[in-house]
Parts: sequence; C-alpha cells; structure tokens
Amino acid sequence: MSAPDDQTHPVGTDSSVEVRFASAAARGGAAHVETPVAYDAILLAGFGGPEGQEDVIPFLRNVTRGRGIPDERLEEVAHHYRHFGGISPINAQNRALKSALEAELDRRGIELPVYWGNRNWAPYLDEAVTDAAASGHTTLLAISTSAYSSFSSCRQYREDYARVLIETGLGEGDNPVTIDKVRQFFDHPGFVEPFAAGVRAAVQGFLNEGLPPQAVRVLFSTHSIPMTDAARSGPREGDADFRDFGAGGAYAAQHEAVAAHIMAGIAEEIPAAAAIEWNLVFQSRSGPPSQPWLEPDVCDVIATLPEHGVEAVAIVPLGFVSDHMEVLWDLDTEAMDAAAEAGLRAVRTPTPGVDPAYVSGLIDLVEERLHGTPTAERPHVTSLGPWFDVCRPGCCENVRAGFKPAAAGILP
Repeated sequence: MSAPDDQTHPVGTDSSVEVRFASAAARGGAAHVETPVAYDAILLAGFGGPEGQEDVIPFLRNVTRGRGIPDERLEEVAHHYRHFGGISPINAQNRALKSALEAELDRRGIELPVYWGNRNWAPYLDEAVTDAAASGHTTLLAISTSAYSSFSSCRQYREDYARVLIETGLGEGDNPVTIDKVRQFFDHPGFVEPFAAGVRAAVQGFLNEGLPPQAVRVLFSTHSIPMTDAARSGPREGDADFRDFGAGGAYAAQHEAVAAHIMAGIAEEIPAAAAIEWNLVFQSRSGPPSQPWLEPDVCDVIATLPEHGVEAVAIVPLGFVSDHMEVLWDLDTEAMDAAAEAGLRAVRTPTPGVDPAYVSGLIDLVEERLHGTPTAERPHVTSLGPWFDVCRPGCCENVRAGFKPAAAGILP
C-alpha cells in the first residue's frame, strides 16, 4: 500500500517550501522525517558501467553527455576499461548488493522488493521506476551507491529521479510515483566499520613486521571533484543548516571526519598506532589542467613519503562503496605502481562491497524511514551526522549546469 498522498505537512515544517515528487511525510521539507512512511519498494540507484568492449565508448558518451567531448578524447579514458576486457566491475557488484539487500530484508521480515537502475548504463533508472510502477509500487525509497555530499554523489542522483518521473509522466496523475531517499550514509557505522577493519588489519600487519609507527602512513583516498563543486557541497550559505566547511565544502569535511574517527578508534585498540600519520588524498581527476580540483593527488603524495621516513603505506578507498574501476585502475594499478617505484610496502584495504555490516546498515537506513526514527536515535560516528533525509535548498549546486529539477530536496 502506498502512503496517503495528502497535502498535509508534518509538525514543525514550513508549508511554504516545495519538495517535488516526495511522499506526504517528506513534502513539508523537514531535514529529518520523523513520520513513518509505508514505502512500496526500494530503488537501488547506481552509476552503471560497460560490460564489454563494444559498450565502452557508448557508456563514456553517456557519462559525458552534454559536454561535447569527442570520441578521440574519450578513448584516452577507455583504455582503463579496455585493460579489463571492457568490463566495469560495478554492475556485477550492484547485482551482488541487490541480492544481499533482498536477503537482509527477508531476514528481517520486511516485504519490500528492490528495483535496480543506473544513470549511465543498462539497466537504466527509467526502466526500474517504470517496472516498479507497473507492479503497483509507487512510493519508492531510493538508496544511491554513494555515501557523501556533492553534486555527482548526491544531487545528480536526485536530478535523475526527477528526470525519470518527468520524462515518463509517472510523477503526475491521480496516483503519482514518489521518490524519497535515505540520508547520505558517510558516517553510519555500517558503512564505516568495514573501512576501519581494513585499516586496523593493515596497520597491525605493518607493526607486526617490526616497522615503527613513524614509518607507516595511512592514505584515505576519494574521487577528486572540481573545487567549485566542492565548495557548494552541502547546504548553501544563508540556509539555516549551513556550516562553513571551508574550500572543500561538506564533501571534504565528511571524508576528513570519517578518517579521523577511524584513526582515533584504531589508536584506542592499538596504542602504538597513535603515532601513525594519515592524509586525505584524491584521485581520478578528469578536468582540464586550468580547472582547480581537490588535491593532493594520491600518487603525488606517495612519491614524497620516503623523504619523510615512511616505509609502508595503507591505501584506503574511503570514497567508494565497492571496487569500482577507479579503485581497480587508479589505486590497484597506478597507486600501487607509484608505491613500488618509491620503494614502499603497500596495502590497499577493502571497500564495503557486500560486507554484512554495510548491508545491514543500509537496511537500518530503510527502517529509519519506515518507522520515522527520531533524529536523536539515528546512529552516526561523527559530529556531522546524521545527514539530511530531505536535502536543503541549493544543496550541492552544479556550477556548470545550474539547478535542474530534483527529487528528495527543497527547491532552491
């Protein structure tokens, strides 16, 4: 059964705000929706990836649509995929995640189907939403495979949801499809613990080999984004929920906070690890040299470590929920090569993938919305969380393209 689609607003919300394509409970714009919602289904939203050599260039055209990038330049990126037979691991990983989510839902006795759709490759989001609607599932709760706040990792997914509902017409009529989203889960314990376990194992391994803590470095790596986008990640200035996170915006601040939490926890368990230094680094930059992106680059930092007395490095793919192409190529290939060239011992720690803690944590987020869990009872491991159920007006603006219609957020 779909939640009632009335025009009432939850207590404590502003009736003047507009949240398009939202359930009745989220329509009032409360940052955290503490009203239970009877969702019909879960929408798992992914980035998508090619599954053969012939898919690579069409896929990259989808990724860069609207930018006028010629195929010759796309081929410069295509060799990453071609090195692996033209197959991105991401679709197989999302199939595994979908199955794991379904199993956890079944274990908890939650009868919600999971529909999976991608932004850039089959199965596409419009197919998933259309299939859900055809089965009578019109009140959807979305989980995107990205944990942090930025245009590409949050708002663009929300724009995808709106685009699908507009293009298909499913967002209109007597029984429109609505799409809410779970909060960005960068500091949910289920997401963080698999990373912490990997760092703990790497650090303990280096120390067991006899290396002094000062000879070990931990590099937390995430996808670089343009500085203009980073600065606008999170609520915009003038909003009641705005916090000045500095030039890196909420995107960099969230990564920094999670990394600090992980290292503090490991220092409590392994006292010697308190002396181990760590850095937040960036990877996978794709913009022109004239455009400032978040730095420093992971490989550039690795090259400097020997001069600081570092002999071993743990590379942590903190920005990735699973072993994407950026992990396999930029870290497992390029960063590991950089470490070998610098004469360093190196370990790349795991991503959450389908770790039971991660899968369970995602379903915890679903249950938050099913039950309207009070904000004070929502688990988070940093002072930045719990993040918003309904994104704030102007959150994560794309400077190049401006604001497009987006679901699950207050209109700017």
